[in-house]
Order: sequence, then C-alpha cells, then structure tokens
Amino acid sequence: MKVVNLKQAILQAWKERWSDYQWAINMKKFFPKGATWDILNLAEALLEQAMIGPSPNPLILSYLKYAISSQMVSYSTVLTAISKFDDFSRDLCIQALLDIMDMFCDRLSCHGKAEECIGLCRALLSALHWLLRCTTASAERFREGLEMGATTGEKQLTMCLQRLNKLLSSTKNRALLHIAKLEEASSWTAIEQSLLKLGETFASLSNCHLQNQAEECGTLIRSIPIMLSMHSEQLHKTGFPTVHAVVLLEGTMNLTGEMQPLVEQLMMVKRMQRIPSPLFVLEIWKACFVGLIESPEGTEELKWTAFTFLKIPQVLVKLKKYPQGDKDFTEDVNCAFEFLLKLTPLLDKADQRCNCDCINLLLQECSKQGLLSDVNTSNLMAKRTADREHAPWLKSAENANIQPNPGLILRAEPTVTNILKTMDADHSKSPEGLLGVLGHMLSGKSLDLLLAAAAATGKLKSFARKFISLNEFTKHINAENSKAASVRALLFDISFLMLCHVAQTYGSEVILSESSTVGEVPFFETWMQTCMPEEGKILNPDHPCFRPDSTKVESLVALLNNSSEMKLVQMKWQEACLSISAAILEILNAWENGVLAFESIQKITDNIKGKVCSLAVCAVAWLVAHVRMLGLDEREKSLQMIRQLVGPLYSENTLQFYNERVVIMSSILEHMCADVLQQTATQIKFPTTGMDTMPYWNLLPPKRPIKEVLTGIFAEVLEKGWVDSRSIHVFDTLLHMGGVYWFCNNLVKELLKETRKEYTLRAVELLYSIFCLDMQQVTLILLGHILPNLLTDSAKWHSLMDPPGTALAKLAVWCALSSYSSHKGQASSRQKKRHREDIEDYISLFPLDDTQPSKLMRLLSSNEDDANVLSSPTDRSMSSSLSASQLHTVNMRDPLNRVLGKFLLWATPDTGELPSPTFHHLGLGELS
Repeated sequence: MKVVNLKQAILQAWKERWSDYQWAINMKKFFPKGATWDILNLAEALLEQAMIGPSPNPLILSYLKYAISSQMVSYSTVLTAISKFDDFSRDLCIQALLDIMDMFCDRLSCHGKAEECIGLCRALLSALHWLLRCTTASAERFREGLEMGATTGEKQLTMCLQRLNKLLSSTKNRALLHIAKLEEASSWTAIEQSLLKLGETFASLSNCHLQNQAEECGTLIRSIPIMLSMHSEQLHKTGFPTVHAVVLLEGTMNLTGEMQPLVEQLMMVKRMQRIPSPLFVLEIWKACFVGLIESPEGTEELKWTAFTFLKIPQVLVKLKKYPQGDKDFTEDVNCAFEFLLKLTPLLDKADQRCNCDCINLLLQECSKQGLLSDVNTSNLMAKRTADREHAPWLKSAENANIQPNPGLILRAEPTVTNILKTMDADHSKSPEGLLGVLGHMLSGKSLDLLLAAAAATGKLKSFARKFISLNEFTKHINAENSKAASVRALLFDISFLMLCHVAQTYGSEVILSESSTVGEVPFFETWMQTCMPEEGKILNPDHPCFRPDSTKVESLVALLNNSSEMKLVQMKWQEACLSISAAILEILNAWENGVLAFESIQKITDNIKGKVCSLAVCAVAWLVAHVRMLGLDEREKSLQMIRQLVGPLYSENTLQFYNERVVIMSSILEHMCADVLQQTATQIKFPTTGMDTMPYWNLLPPKRPIKEVLTGIFAEVLEKGWVDSRSIHVFDTLLHMGGVYWFCNNLVKELLKETRKEYTLRAVELLYSIFCLDMQQVTLILLGHILPNLLTDSAKWHSLMDPPGTALAKLAVWCALSSYSSHKGQASSRQKKRHREDIEDYISLFPLDDTQPSKLMRLLSSNEDDANVLSSPTDRSMSSSLSASQLHTVNMRDPLNRVLGKFLLWATPDTGELPSPTFHHLGLGELS
C-alpha cells in the first residue's frame, strides 16, 4: 500500500510542480518515521517515473538528485535502480543516468550495518555490468552508423568510456568490486563475458583513441581479481616522514654541520626504507619548502633560505656520487621536480613567503651544480611560469621594494669568500679600510645574511677564526693618536660583538679552535668558555675568572666614575673586559651601601656602553650570574643595573657605527638574560632592534608535567604523520630536561600502545627521526637498558606482540645501524659529547668475563646470508658477518660495542638460540 502511495505522491509532486526541497518536506510529512526510503525503493520509483517518455523528466530527476545529495537514499539503491534500465537506444535517458552516477562514484560510502556495506559492493558490481553493456550497445550503434555513413552514437560511446574509466581509476572502487567478486562469483562471470563481448566489438572499430580507452578499462577490470597479490602500498606511498624529519632537524638545528654525515644518514634511510630515488629527492625538497614556510621571521628564515638554496644542492651533488643502479641521478632529480611542480599550494605559499619565484632560483642553482640538464631546466621553468599565471595574486603581492631573501643569500655566498680574502690581509697596513668593510657588514640584515651563507657552505668556522685573529690584533698597541685609538676600539668592539652573535646563533663549538692547536688560547675563547652565559650553562660569579688584578679593577672603577666619557688611547680592551665584572661588584656594593647615588650609576653605565658595547656585554654577563645567586629581596639593584645597560645611549659623542652595534648588543643581551629573567619572573624591555626575538624560546607550557607534554606532542606528530620545526625544538628541550633514559623509555611506551599496523610503522619512522637528536646516546639506552628490561619481564611480553613488538625490533635495528655508521664521524653540534668517566661507567655497567669474547666472536662471525645487508662500500661496518681479523680489532672498551656485545650475549645462551618465543617474534636475530 505504501509503494502505491509513494508513486501517487511522486505524480502529485509532478502535477503541482513542487520544487525539490518542497518535495522533500512534503514526502517526510506523507511518510512518517518507520520504514526507510531504501525499503520503500524511493530511488527506483523516482527513476521509473522519470524514464517513462523518450527523454527523462527533468523535474522528477531533480527530486532524485536532491534525495541523493541529502542522503535520503543510499548510493547502493541508486546504483541498483540504474542497473535495471536496459533501453540503451534512448540517448537522453542514458546521458541522464550517467550524470547521476557522476555525482557520487568517486566518493562512495555507506552508513549502517555490515550487510549494507556488502550491499554497496554488490550494487557497484551491478552498475559496472550495466556500464559494460551500455558501452557495448553504444559501440555497436556507432559501428552500424559508420557502415551507413553516419557518426551517430560516438558521443554516447565516449561518455560511457569516460564514466567507466572514472569508476575504475579509483583504487577504493576496485577494492569494493573485489569484495563483490568474492561474494557474487556468478555476477563476476557475467562481467568477464561482457568484457569479452566489448573487446570483440571494439576490435571491429577503426577509431584508435576509443580502442585505447576501452583497453585501459579492460586492463583495470582484469587487475581486480589479483589486487591482493600485488604489493602496491609502496608505489602509492609518496610521503616519507623520516626523510622529512631528518632534513627539518638538520635545517633547524644543525646548519653548520658537515655535509657528509647528513648525506650518509639520508642514504641509510633511503636504503632501510627502500625509497625510490625520485620520491626520495622529492621528500627532501618538500621538507625544505615546509621548513622555509614555517620558519619564524628574521635569522631563522635566513638560515632556512641558506639551507635550501645553498646547502641542499651541494648535498644532492654528493648523493649523485652514490651508485643509483641503471638510472641516471639527474633523471631522478628531474622526475622529483616534476612531482614537486604538482604541489602547487606548497610552492605558492613558499613564493608568497619569499616574495619571489623560488622554484626558478632553485632550478638555476641545480643546473649550475650539474644536477639538471639545460633542456630539463628550461622545461621545468616553463611549467612553473605557466602555473604562476593562474595565480596573479602572487605577482601582485610581490613587493618591489623588498628584496627576496633567496636572491640575497645567493649573492651573499661569493661575498663571504671575498670578505675572507680581505680578512687575510695585514690588518696593520689599512685598519680604516677594514673598518669600512666591517661597517657595511653591520648594516641592515647584512651580517645575518653573510653568516647564514657562510654556515650553509661550511665557511663559518673560517669566518669566526678570522674575527678571533682580528680581535687578537687589537691587543698590539703602538704609539697611537686619538683617531688610531678609536679605529682600534671599533675593530675590537665589532669583532667581539660578531663573535658573541655567532656563538649564540650557531653554537659556541663554531668559535672554539681545534684541540690540537698549540699556543696561547685567544682572549675571546677564554672569555666565552668561562664568562659567557648560555642556555643550560650555570656560571659562578665568584669564579677566579671574574676576579682579576685588584689594581686594574680600581683604576677601571675610577675611570668609569670620574671621567665624563671612556678614554680610548692606550686602552687595553681585553683587560677592561676581564676587569669589568669585579668593577661592577664594587659599584653595586657602593650603591647598596649608599656611597653612590642613582645619578652616579647612570653616569657609570653610560660610560660603559657609550663607546664600546663589548664592555656592556661583559658587565651583563657577570650580572646574570650574580642575580642567580641572590635572594628575592636582594635582586632589585642588580636587575636595575641590567636595565640601565641594555638601552642605547642617546648622545652625539659616540663612535662610528654606534646604532648598528647597539642592535647586535641588544640581541646578545636579550639571549643572555632570557634564562635568569624567566627564573626570577622579571621583565626587562629590550629596545626594538629590528632583529627577531628568540623564536624557539620557552616552548613548554607552564605548570604542566613534562611527561604529559611529551606524550601530547608525540600524539600530535603521529596524527599528522610528520614532525614540524616547533615540535623538534620541544622534543629537544624535553630530551635535555628529562634525560636520555626518561625520554627514550616514555616514547617506546607510546610506541607499544599502538595496535594498528599502519600507525606502528609511522611511529617507528617518526621515532627514528626524533631519536636523531642524539642517536648515539639513545641507542646505548635502548639496547643497554630498555630492551633488556622489556624482554626479561614476562609481565610485559603481551605488549611485544604484533604489531608493536616487530616495530620496536625494527626501531632498535635502525638505531644500531645509524649509530655504527656515524660512529667514526664527528659529533653533531647539537649532541652533547660524553665524558671519559661515562665511558668507564659503561665498562662497569656491562662487564664481559674472560670466556665471553670468544662466544661473541662465534655469534658475530655467523656466515648466514642476509638479504638486507647494505651494499655500499661505506656500509661494511654494518655487515652481519665479520671476518676474524675484523673481530680482533673490535674495541670492546667502546660503549656502543660493549652494550651491543653484552646485549647479544645476554640474549643468546650457550645453545646459540634466543631464550624465548618473544625474542623470535621480535626478530632480534636481525639485530645480531
């Protein structure tokens, strides 16, 4: 009765010409809740009424489209209703049905019970059979028309083939058809027969284009039964979070690092994860552009620009030297750029951020390095130029008054070389000329541009050594007039400020001379190591370095207090910098005891910062250490003195380049004071310097346990599938705050919580990249403590079942391989070097008795073939089989060798077998 009423309601709607939404409202009034529209076969009833005449009824079709869009009817009932229409001679009706299929075939889904999901698969199979029949009928009509000299039927045939291709090109749709094939074997047989008939029909057509389209559809249909036997996940995987994170980590925290360790690490990741070369290079570029877009304005943005446009092309040149199989590496680079050009939103965002066409500049640089042929470069440039034409806002947004950073960085690189040559000249011959060069370096953002370019090209160490030599040169005082004295003061001040800025921006390791260097340690190195505040470094204000000769201190106090301005002639600036801390202590005591008034303090601080900004830096360095040791009620005057020193002196009687020097001084002092201001809950307003504030400072939320922060940030990263620059800095802060064991143990616990295979694999890739923050120490903790604790406690064995157990084994193997490959290389500037006593700790923690080395040799000299042994000559240390001569040279006092040796001995009793099924499950044989 309801079905009869349904047809009557549709006819009434047609007669009264209801709009689609009026029809939907009235239908819901006529048929109150109870039976669903699918049970009433609403889709079939609408189609039946719409297709009565020679052409479809547009009003009733609009009702059906509204029902589909508002989910009144399911996709499966619509597909089933369409597949029942078999009058293929009615072109307009067929076209209408194809248009309806177009509405949803690329986003099929269903809600409800499992039966409804199976129903969708069956309906899709019926629709495919209908499409094949419709295509065959259209092809026959087209063939008959050709025989009669007409071209009727071509349009409908083309439409059918397009819909077939669209339906089958979706992997999801083919998967649904695969399920339907397993459910309905007889229906699949009908599909195969229709496919044969279609092939026979098209064989008699002379239109090659239509034949090719039909053949493509046939190939896709024939691939459905063998879907499960094809390992296509890797082919469709285009994101590789480990490569992304390694590149981000290097660009964010290790711009000054050598290229070779990065190249080796990237190659290891490529081989471990079997990443195709084009996708590998693509991921490197994607990470560079993401880092560039994310980077905070100022110094960090310049560092990322230098990393992307100067360092990465050089890294690719080194990667080119590795064996790539039969394929030419330049073709892989070209293919990677072709993929990159398809990521239009990413490139547009980067262009908008950098105010230029980034790809164009990058292609020029790669072409210059021999990574791309001229033909490929021109082709890629043309494609990007054409693509940018569709985004006119990019060009209109480009500000002609602002020079883009990529262009400035590329021009700064040869300037660095020229400056290094200038600095090699004899300073005594033309100090004024040298001062002019340094003055140009201080203007605007020139200094940060030059430092970023030097860091990215491995010249920053040379740059720093030249300025240390210049700083030492100012010690030599001859008979000098006031002009020569002011030039010498400026050379000292500029070199001192530049070195402080370099140490804070790129790490103090860049400044330090090699340990093998003999002779007197330069003044700046001594001062930096003993007196300069750094993150995580606590200074003792009573250290002997802050207590120089008392007579020098007294004369400096008298000079600061009695003179109207600082004298320059015959001034020993190095001695003044070492004496200023004790002088400040004397002045503070005098102020606190009422001997000096605040006006006198202002005069003294103006004298300190008025000529040479370095004195203010040295004074604040001591005050920061002093404030840490004071009680809450004792800090006021020390903090007030810091406030007096950080502001510029507004006077005409200052030395040359004063404003430029104050900008650098303010930035240095802000970095120095950050820790102590946070700890003492004090605010000091630093003058606007034009430079960026500290971008990655104080990232941890207050009053929240660090374990919650760690698990929260890892959950965010895992959900996104990649690590961003801010997350890297949060992980680094947590690693140093909680320690390596706490950090590694809690992240492994998070890995073992995952139960879905794809999430555990993603977690391993992300954890490996996070552990790169300090891979050596993490590996020692993982193999020496965390894995043994998990494997010896039977209560924890349940957490090691598949998939997290296998994932943990993979993570352990990756970490061990990486640690061994980088073992002989230089430690990264971001990693803390272990002290000698720590190595002794590992010897006592992991003892080996006299009988064990021979057993270890038997284990390590196994002759079993390993298909996964890395084939590069540089990977011999990672081979699973060692020769006797190699075994005898293994240094068992080395912590890494010792921990791994002890782990293998402990994990394998005298039988040579792993002690429990859990060990076999974990695949720890692969680790040995």
